[in-house]
Amino acid sequence: MRRVTYSMGISLDGYIVGPDGGFDWTAPDEEVFRFWIDEIRDVGVHLLGRKLYETMLYWETADQDASLSDADREWTALWNPLPKVVFSTTLSAVQGKARLASGGLAEEIERLRAEPVEGDIAIGGATLAAEAAASGLIDEYRAMVYPVLVGGGIPFFPRSERRVDLELMETRPFGNGVVYLRHRVARQG
Repeated sequence: MRRVTYSMGISLDGYIVGPDGGFDWTAPDEEVFRFWIDEIRDVGVHLLGRKLYETMLYWETADQDASLSDADREWTALWNPLPKVVFSTTLSAVQGKARLASGGLAEEIERLRAEPVEGDIAIGGATLAAEAAASGLIDEYRAMVYPVLVGGGIPFFPRSERRVDLELMETRPFGNGVVYLRHRVARQG
């Protein structure tokens, strides 16, 4: 069965964006960007909320920029053909290999898990991830922890009254002080 993963950059105090909505502190250096490129290779479909979808629209036409780095071109070549499902109540159309979700998140994940294709079902965006977590749909949490305290904003982890036990699967420190943490949800039975 396809895994559902939630992977984003996170401040040490637990936020994906600061109180001002900024996330410039997550701009990856070459080593971290190479890691993200390698990680996207294992993704079969990416689920996004409207905000993240709009942020990632840049990549739809980035390859037209002659000054784009080789790493940026490699990312674009992997990201653009990747199927994407966008959850939005305000968008009426999306671009590229994206489609608007036709049902709820749980129904969409169930449908995608049943497809006979390879690759993880990646979730991007804290709001969408919180909904998936509340329904017990996330199999792995992957946090790229940045050495910064932002003091508030949108949390990476959903705030809930439900305990979720995790098993550490992988850690990786980077030269810039960023640490990657990958945990699997410990399922009983």
